[in-house]
Amino acid sequence: MSNYPWHQSYSKGVPHQIDPDHYSSLADLLEFGFSEFADRPCMQNMGKCYTYSEIGEMSRQLAAYFQNCTDLKKGDRIAIQLPNLIQYPVAMFAALKSGLVVVNVNPLYTPDEMKHQLNDSGAKAIIILTNFAHNLQEILHETSVETIITTEIGDLLGGLKKVITNFVVKKVKKMVPPYSLPLANTFNYALSEGKKNLFTRVEISSDDIAFLQYTGGTTGVSKGAMLTHRNLVANLEQVCAWLRTLLVDREEIVVTALPLYHVFALTSNCLTMFKLGAKNVLITNPRDMKGYLKEIKNLKFTVITGVNTLFNGMLNHPDFQKVDFSNLKMAFGGGMALQRAVVEKWNSITGSVLVEGYGLTETSPVLCINPVDGHDRIGTIGLPVSSTEVKIMDDEGNEVPYGEPGELWARGPQVMKGYWNNDAETALVMEGDWFKTGDIATMTEDGFPSIVDRKKEMILVSGFNVYPNEVEEALMKHPKVFEAGVIGVPNSKTTEAVKAFIVKKDDSLTEEELRSYAKEHLTAYKCAKYIEFVDELPKSNVGKILRRILKENDLKDNSYD
Repeated sequence: MSNYPWHQSYSKGVPHQIDPDHYSSLADLLEFGFSEFADRPCMQNMGKCYTYSEIGEMSRQLAAYFQNCTDLKKGDRIAIQLPNLIQYPVAMFAALKSGLVVVNVNPLYTPDEMKHQLNDSGAKAIIILTNFAHNLQEILHETSVETIITTEIGDLLGGLKKVITNFVVKKVKKMVPPYSLPLANTFNYALSEGKKNLFTRVEISSDDIAFLQYTGGTTGVSKGAMLTHRNLVANLEQVCAWLRTLLVDREEIVVTALPLYHVFALTSNCLTMFKLGAKNVLITNPRDMKGYLKEIKNLKFTVITGVNTLFNGMLNHPDFQKVDFSNLKMAFGGGMALQRAVVEKWNSITGSVLVEGYGLTETSPVLCINPVDGHDRIGTIGLPVSSTEVKIMDDEGNEVPYGEPGELWARGPQVMKGYWNNDAETALVMEGDWFKTGDIATMTEDGFPSIVDRKKEMILVSGFNVYPNEVEEALMKHPKVFEAGVIGVPNSKTTEAVKAFIVKKDDSLTEEELRSYAKEHLTAYKCAKYIEFVDELPKSNVGKILRRILKENDLKDNSYD
C-alpha cells in the first residue's frame, strides 16, 4: 500500500481487505439471495412488489427460454434497453445466470447511437421497451441481432393494473410510436415458454465478462468496458463492507431513481442492496418530480441514492416537505460532484447524512466513499474502499506531494479487464495494474482526494458523460455545417452544459434548424444548450480544433451563472 494514512478510515469497522472471490460469479450471488431472502420483498415498481423467490423464479423462466427457445449460448451479448421496471432486474438476472454478457443500452438513445453499440458489442439479442421499438426497427437490418423480446411498461404489474397501464401508455398518452418487428416475442410470452422448460446451470468463472458497460474513455469514441463477474463481486463486497457500519441485512428499503442501466445504480442500488436482502423501490420516471415525491413520501425508506441535480431538484420542490424521512439512515450521491449547499441543506432538512462517492465505469464503478458516520469531508471524494489504492501522479509518472495536482490513478480488484476489442485504448489507460482515471486531483495529508478538474475534455451533464468528438461528428453531418467545436460550460443545475461553436457552410442555417437536427441524432443531454455561430475555429498547426482556446475565450466573454 502507499504511504497515505488510509488506516484511519477503517477504525470504525471497515476492513482493509475484502474477498473478491466470495462468490465465484454473480450467478452464485443471485442463487444465495433468492434462497436466503426468499420471502423478503425484493423489487417494487408502481405499487407492485415481488419477493426474492418470485424474482428468482421469473429470472429462471427467462433463462430457460434463452437456453431452450433461442440460439443464445454462454458468452453471447444481450442488450437490455429498459428504464427502471421490474422487467429490468428479471432480464439482467436471467442473462447473468445464463452466462450471457449484458450490454446496457440507454433507452433514450437515437437509432445511430443504438446501432453503434449493438454492432460494436456484436449483440445477438435485445430486450427492449415497446416505446423505443421503432428506433430498433430503423437499424435492425444493420445489426447482428437475431432474438428480440419486447415488453410494455405494465407487463409485470399483473391483472387489471397491467391492462389499464398499457392501454393508457399506448392509446391515451400515445407514448408508443408504431413499429414493425415481426420476429419479436413478448416478455410475458418468453416467461410462459420458459416455465415449460428446465434451466440447466451454466458454469461461469470469475474471469468471465458479465457486462459490457459503454463509456467514452479517453478519446470520446464509445467503447465497452469489460467488467467481469469478479470485478462486480469485488465492488459490491467493497461497498457492502463500507455501508454495513450503518445498514443491516433484511431491514433496508432503498429508493432507486437512478437508471439501472447506469453503472452507479447497477452496483450500488441493485447488486449491493440485493446482497443485503433489501427491498428495492424502482422509480421509472424521476423527471416527473411531483410524481416521484408522491410515490416515495410514505415509503419509510432507509436509503436513497442520486446525483447532485436530483437531490437539488427534490430540495427545491414544494412537495419535498411531505416526504417521510423518519427512517432514513443515509443518502448516497455519485456520478457528479455534490455541491456543498445541497449537502448542507439535505442534512439539515432530513436529519440524515448525504455521502459522496467516486468512481468510473471502468472501475465497476466505486473507488472512494466518504465515511458514513456524518464526519465526511464535503468537497472530497472520500477514502479508497477496501482492497483499493489510489495515488496522484504527474505526467512523467511520478507521485506528487500532498496538495499538488496530478492525475488520479487507482488499482484494485474492481478495475476492468480492458476495453472490448480495443487493445490500443486499453493501453492508454492502463499502467500495469494501475488505471489512469483521467481526472486531476489533489490529496490531503490524511488521505482524502479531491477532484479539481478533468484531464479529458469530457463534459459532465447531470452525471452523464458527453464527449465533444461524438457531438461534433453528429453536427458535422448537417449539410449546412462546415465545422463544429464543442465544449462544456458551467451550469448551476446540471454541473455543465454543452456549447457548440458552428462555422456555417450555408448562410441560411439557423439555430432552430440545427437544434432540430441534433435532436434526431443525439440523446437530449448531449444536445447543445448553447449554439454560437463563428467565422472560424482556433486550430493547432496540424489543423486540430483547440477546444481549450475555445473555452478560455468563451469564459472571458460570457458568464453562465
